[in-house]
Parts: sequence; C-alpha cells; structure tokens
Amino acid sequence: MNILLLLFTCILAAALFFNLLWASISSSITPNWPSNQPHRVVIANYSINVENIKKVEIKEKKANGESISPTFADLPAPELQWEKMTSAPVPRYIYVISGQRGPQCRGPTAQNFVLDTKTKKWTSMPPLPAPRYAPATQLWKGRLHVMGGSKENRHTPGVDHWSLAVKNGKALEKQWLLETPIPRGGPHRACVALDDGVIVIGGQEGDFMAKPGSPIFKCSRRHEVVYPDVYKLDAEMKWEVLPPMPKPDSHIESSWVVVNNSIILIGGTTEKHPVTKRMILVGEVFQFHLDSKKWSVIGKLPFRCKTTLAAFWDGWLYFTSGQRDRGPDNPQPRKVIGEMWRTKLSLSQ
Repeated sequence: MNILLLLFTCILAAALFFNLLWASISSSITPNWPSNQPHRVVIANYSINVENIKKVEIKEKKANGESISPTFADLPAPELQWEKMTSAPVPRYIYVISGQRGPQCRGPTAQNFVLDTKTKKWTSMPPLPAPRYAPATQLWKGRLHVMGGSKENRHTPGVDHWSLAVKNGKALEKQWLLETPIPRGGPHRACVALDDGVIVIGGQEGDFMAKPGSPIFKCSRRHEVVYPDVYKLDAEMKWEVLPPMPKPDSHIESSWVVVNNSIILIGGTTEKHPVTKRMILVGEVFQFHLDSKKWSVIGKLPFRCKTTLAAFWDGWLYFTSGQRDRGPDNPQPRKVIGEMWRTKLSLSQ
C-alpha cells in the first residue's frame, strides 16, 4: 500500500513539473501577428529574440518542384500600433436587404426589412425583383442601390442593379427600379457612397452551393474567382472602370471607411492557395486616393481577418468582429471573433 501511494505521489509531482515547464515556455513565445488573447497591444517595429525557441515547421506542398509558402499572398506593409478596445454600439434605421434563409447553404431570399432602433420595431419593405445572395448594397442620394451578388443557387454571379427610394425608414415606392447592370457580378464586395457616385470594390464570382439532394442543404465547395476590380457609378447611372486593388480581395462588405478624400479598406480574402486550394485571409490595410485614383498599402492588421467592420473616429482607425487567421504562418480562416481593435492613423491629404 505504501509503495502504491509513493508511486502515485511521484507521478503527480512529475505532471505538475512538466505543466509548469510548458507554461513557462509557452508564455515566452510571442508571434509577429498576435493571438486573440485579451488586452494585447502590438508595438510598431517590435522584435523578439527567437533563439532557443523551437520553431513549429509547416510542411509546404510543392508545385512543379518549387515550395510555395502558406503566406505567399501577404504584401509588404509597415507595422501599425494597434490597441484592443471594448466591444461596440447603433444608428436610427437599419435596412436589411435580402440574405440567406437558415444555416448551411440554403438559398437567398428577396425579402427586405427595416429596423427602427428607437422603437425596436421591424417593418417589411418591397421585395427585390429576384432573390440575391450578398449583393453590394448602399444608400445614396435617398435611394437604396442593390447590385450584383449571387443568384438563387448562391454560385452563379448576378449583374442586376435595382434601386428604391426611401426616407426615414419607409419605402417611397412600391417596386424596385431597374438600373444599369454592374459590369461584373458576384458577392462579398465593398460598396462606398460618395457625393459624386458609388464605388464598388473587389468581390468574387462563385461561392459554396448546397449539395444536390441534401436535406440540410449541406455546403459543397465550388470554383471561385476572387478579383481586384473596382467600378464607379455616377449620377447618370453610368459605370466607370477604376484602377484595380493591389491584389484580389473579397469578403470586405463593411471593411472600409472614407478618410481625407480616400478610402481605407482592411482585410478580406484573396485567391486560394494554388496547391492546397485553401482559403487565404488578407491582413493588409489599403488606401485608395480618390484624386489620383491610386492604391497603396499603408499597414497591417494585428492578424489577418475577413468580413470585419471598420470605422474611423478622431484620428483612430477601428475594426471589430470578423473571422481571423490560424496564426502568423497560417492565413487560413479559423475563429470568429467579437474583439475590437484600434490604431492611430495619420494620413496626408
């Protein structure tokens, strides 16, 4: 009996020792792109001594005999100092246009609603002429504009463009007006309203579809083409082709702000890895100068992230929520987050 008790005590002591050893090693490792630990601040140009730290090697598949890094899509960009914030507040009227009914890959709907955040009441609006999945949508000069998106199967790009007059949360027309089609269709685009027009940025052709015959509409992968295209709609409802983004970018619907006569756009997804075919997230901060119509890369996010919400206030660039990467060396999507981050942004006119 005494021998058994002594053996159990030795095993317990050894477990505690290795647990403490692992914790001390883990706490000494700080990645260049920070994890989602709370209250972490990323300091510009901060470097760590990685000597004596065992690096985790990522096995790279080869194409034509050459290695392709998982992070091949990252662009060179200066480090920005990011500060994590508490989570976020809302405007008076929120318009909800189309969408998807239920989980997995159920088809889109044509229904539309408006929420009055003061009375907390929902009101239905005239439905779209046809269901659309993730169309570019913007309120411009008293009219809601809905453009592109995917058709009923979630995969086939739509180029339709409709508009509806609204005021104070109410539709002023019974039907949507057919407008000039957008030059290229597809979902997950940024759509920016300016005084002289609407700019539609990035996006993709194709998306996951429901598996044929699946009772739960289980998603199945389909070919997707992410593109960098940029278009501008003017007051005469004519489309102008603008210079493309520095790289293809999608899932950026709310990932933009207008600052100093320029558009700041963050994160998203880009073309899939050429070998693994896995989705690749974007971690750069882009700037589009409205005067010169030129793009530049002005910084990095604290981690790669898609479908995030951006804002700008009092010199600070904010972003909150979205889906982040798996780590500094793995840009594949992983965890959906509810965090808020900010960085001081100083831009020339």
